[in-house]
Amino acid sequence: MSELRIFYKDNDRIKVAKTIRALKELDKKDIIWIDLLDVSDKTEDTLEGFLKIDIQEDEEMEEIEMSSRYIQTDDSIVANSNFLKDNFEVEPVNFILKNNILVTTRDVELGSFSETVKKMFVNARNFPSGYHVLVALMETRVEKDADMIEDTTDMITKLSLDINANDPVDEDILIQIKDLQEKVTIIRQNIMDKQRVISNFLKCDFFPQDLQPRLTMIIKDINSLFDYTRFGFDRLDYLQDTFLGLVNIEQNKIIKIFTIINIIFLPPTLIASMYGMNFDFMPELHWRLGYPFAILMMVIFTLFILLIFKLKKWL
Repeated sequence: MSELRIFYKDNDRIKVAKTIRALKELDKKDIIWIDLLDVSDKTEDTLEGFLKIDIQEDEEMEEIEMSSRYIQTDDSIVANSNFLKDNFEVEPVNFILKNNILVTTRDVELGSFSETVKKMFVNARNFPSGYHVLVALMETRVEKDADMIEDTTDMITKLSLDINANDPVDEDILIQIKDLQEKVTIIRQNIMDKQRVISNFLKCDFFPQDLQPRLTMIIKDINSLFDYTRFGFDRLDYLQDTFLGLVNIEQNKIIKIFTIINIIFLPPTLIASMYGMNFDFMPELHWRLGYPFAILMMVIFTLFILLIFKLKKWL
């Protein structure tokens, strides 16, 4: 869904306009945030001419190197960051800050943007400029990342409870472990991306000083999230080792059963093979009780081997 939103100050309130024509009617000093959600090229061109900025295309945002996601000039900041959707897909977002106006470009609706808009309308005084909106967006995004880590941790805990030594080993568990490892990796890459962007904001000369403590707090929150993702990796590695250990135990049990069966039937097979030899002179060949005697020997040897296995606690 294509949508343009222009957030501007009206005394102590924040209002929103949804047409590009509003740029001509509003005072540029009152505009704090322009949010572009999958808008047309014509709208982007109009905005570029109004603010004297260069809005990046989707391909540019996706292909840009990690080390080049932040560009600072004398009067503007251009930053690119990846935001996660609920299905763990990555959505690139472009931020442009110039003349206290924040411009954001994205292709899909994101929960962190909706939450930030709610905060703006509830407490407009906390958003005097685009810088404050940008910091609020990053704070909300980090909170969302924390929620995703918590949800992933719950999934890991549930998976851990599903792994039971008494239940048959299910290969789907290994696939679930792999999927969770991938999700934790995506979250870790995402918060690492945020860490770089926030660190660059802290180094910016003209970033408002009153926002420095909030940026520092975001960095601390991100560092704590790194610890949680590392803990998630450790738990998944432990679950993977446990699962593979159970697989080995089950395989060993199967091999053990086959080994016991082979050993049990080895004496009867030996006896049967001995009396199956075609020699002319065999003492028991014409003996009336020869057949029952051979069967009895097979049974005795089999029971004897089972007794030994029982005493050794191999059964």
